[in-house]
Amino acid sequence: MRGLLLAFLVPFLACAAAHAEDATPTYAFGAGVQRMPSWPGASDHRNQAIPYVDIELPGVGELSTADGLTIDLIHGDRWHGGIYGNWLWGRTHDDLGSLGGKVASLSPRFVGGGYLEYAFTKRFSVGGHVAHDTDGAGAYVALYADYQLPDVWYIQHSLEIQIEGMNGPAMRRFFGLNATEAATLGTRAWQPGAGRQMVDLEYDAFIPTSQHTGFALAVSYGKLIGNAGDSPLVRGFGSTRQVTETLAFVYHF
Repeated sequence: MRGLLLAFLVPFLACAAAHAEDATPTYAFGAGVQRMPSWPGASDHRNQAIPYVDIELPGVGELSTADGLTIDLIHGDRWHGGIYGNWLWGRTHDDLGSLGGKVASLSPRFVGGGYLEYAFTKRFSVGGHVAHDTDGAGAYVALYADYQLPDVWYIQHSLEIQIEGMNGPAMRRFFGLNATEAATLGTRAWQPGAGRQMVDLEYDAFIPTSQHTGFALAVSYGKLIGNAGDSPLVRGFGSTRQVTETLAFVYHF
């Protein structure tokens, strides 16, 4: 993840020079911990140390460990759009726990595509993005709505609801079971097609501790639906309920 961030960071920052007069860029760096499902669809969790990066360059885009990479190509008052990229976690033998060696481990992947957003007001916007594995056959789509809540004291916070879907290869990669795996687990094979994957509600907050420091908090509650939620792997050995919590200490300027 760090290597990918650095690979995009240099050209991304270089673009800022041409747009430096548009508005004031913001930079935030830090580190923290994320408590996430051990694998997509798991009922247990693991703690993952993470870097925190959030660079916003008005007129250029954003690079964030939370939301991925966006490069703006559409700069309207209400419409924004352009290039989108993000990182997808996989699942290791250790992440799978007792399922390790019984179902396939999955390497993490970077996905790339495009995004489009429409801002109804400064606080409320809707949008979507589509992406494809840069090294694989998986394709992904998401639609979301984001609302910036009124500040409480100096705390800035927001709510986002999102619905996600996958094509067949991605759905089978994360939630499918071939005949051998199914026989080993004592359940039925599952080779799903494309469809909805998850509905997710996320609360994000920044809690300042000084002029340039603070804590970034995110709590996400997701529900696997469609072919993902019906997977025997999830139903028999995991959970459709997916909760992720992130806390990081951040320096911004």
